[in-house]
Amino acid sequence: MKTALIGIGNILFKDEGVGVYASKYISENFCFDKEVDIIDGGTLGFKLMRYYQEYDKVIILDTVSIEDKPGSIYNLPSKALLGLGSYRKTAHEVEVVEMLEICSFLEKMAKVNIIGIVPKDITSVEIDLTKEIKRAFLAFVNEAVRELEREGINSFQKSGKDLDMIIREYANPSMEALL
Repeated sequence: MKTALIGIGNILFKDEGVGVYASKYISENFCFDKEVDIIDGGTLGFKLMRYYQEYDKVIILDTVSIEDKPGSIYNLPSKALLGLGSYRKTAHEVEVVEMLEICSFLEKMAKVNIIGIVPKDITSVEIDLTKEIKRAFLAFVNEAVRELEREGINSFQKSGKDLDMIIREYANPSMEALL
């Protein structure tokens, strides 16, 4: 089974980048007994269609604009998102759902889950996360790891980087990262 874990969002808008940070955190701190492609999807939008068709299982890490307390975590199968208008608040949220809707008519489509966290601030221009999202971050990551385990993919923690270190790397990239 071909599996992808895709972190999406825009790190320039505070909590909007949580999916990107989570995919990097998982890449740095976990290894798996089966192959899992961990992808920094940033603001891929309509290019997500490729992943929905090439993989058997896709897990998207993102914010979800659902009326709930910031830091609340949802594991939404793609069928639950189809027709869920209140989820579509940011540009990439719209694109994620639109690509799911289009792909649902195609011959092959991955089994897709969105692991989403309710953001507090997606409008401030700052590379960071609010304290509410930082507090819920490990639960967000652990839900993604549990979803992989439900698919028969076991994880092993390794020593890596903490969340603040990952955020700092995005805020102050090295010259190698820029090339």
